[in-house]
Amino acid sequence: MRQFISFIRKEFYHIMRDKRTVLILLGIPVIQIILFGFAISTEVKNVRFAVYDPSNDVSTHKIIDRFAANEYFTPTKNLSSMSEVEKLFKEDKIDLVIVFESRFDENMYHNGKASIQLIVDGTDPNAATIISGYANSIIASCQQEITGGTAIPYLIIPEVKLLYNPHMKSAYNFVPGVMGLIFMIICAMMTSISIVREKEQGTMELLLASPIKPLFIIFAKAIPYLALSAVNLTTILALSVFLLQVPVSGSIFWLIVISMIFISVALSLGLLISSLVRTQIAAILVSGIGLMMPTIVISGMIFPVENMPELLQWISTIVPVRWYIDAVKKLMIEGLEIKFALKELSILLVMAVIMLTVSFKKFKYRLE
Repeated sequence: MRQFISFIRKEFYHIMRDKRTVLILLGIPVIQIILFGFAISTEVKNVRFAVYDPSNDVSTHKIIDRFAANEYFTPTKNLSSMSEVEKLFKEDKIDLVIVFESRFDENMYHNGKASIQLIVDGTDPNAATIISGYANSIIASCQQEITGGTAIPYLIIPEVKLLYNPHMKSAYNFVPGVMGLIFMIICAMMTSISIVREKEQGTMELLLASPIKPLFIIFAKAIPYLALSAVNLTTILALSVFLLQVPVSGSIFWLIVISMIFISVALSLGLLISSLVRTQIAAILVSGIGLMMPTIVISGMIFPVENMPELLQWISTIVPVRWYIDAVKKLMIEGLEIKFALKELSILLVMAVIMLTVSFKKFKYRLE
């Protein structure tokens, strides 16, 4: 029995001496419960809404005040004309527009019904459904308040209009996210594993001892994954258009440019990981936990970033996939011009330059 207890104690000492193992065993569960607990939410919060109210009467003011007082909605602007709607959606400044018909009060009290149009961004069908459901609920509550709960047949009719995705196809939402996920897997994870494999097998020493400069060796390891990612990009776009019926509404040239920049960021991350770890298992763990989890949970791939706590929203700004997904949605789904995606393009370009510089400097040209 003493020998058995001694073996158990030995295993504990062995585990506790390895800081990376302790971090994996004790740190990962904490990170996962925090991320999944706060980031995954079916609620839609901070819905930015604008109002076009040509009627400007008592009933419309009550409805607007009710929206503004709701914790899920944030008022942004009163519109002077309907021509502003498309511009605000393109600039990603609003999520909902409430449009009242002219002579709203008069139509309701004299004709028995009045109309409200709800214009929602449909690029994320789940969020659009929830937003329109919240809005309809508030309008129904206002109708009860206006009529005083009596049986007077005053009827407010909400009409929902979905921009960019009128048929509510879920493919419009998950195709950009899947593109980012695939490129991250192929470029970052596979690049880091392939380089670490060379170290484990001892062949990296032979490569570094060859007449070829180490910088060219690194490029030689990355180029095949760059080519595979280009093939995957072509395949994904073809399947999206011809199989999933998701059109490339914007410039395919700029879509490819942004995709190649994002691929460069992912390749740099893979190279950086390979310089920090020594085994393939460690490379898989770092890639899977350090890259895959943020890609799936806090990049906006599945759950809107706006729903998350401010801390996670701030953390998501350093996740490259978030900006890539936003750019793909604007160029591919919404069909916007490149000027509306310059922010995402610039951030990805800066990330690519920084990551390439850091990766090359951290890469060990001499093995221990």
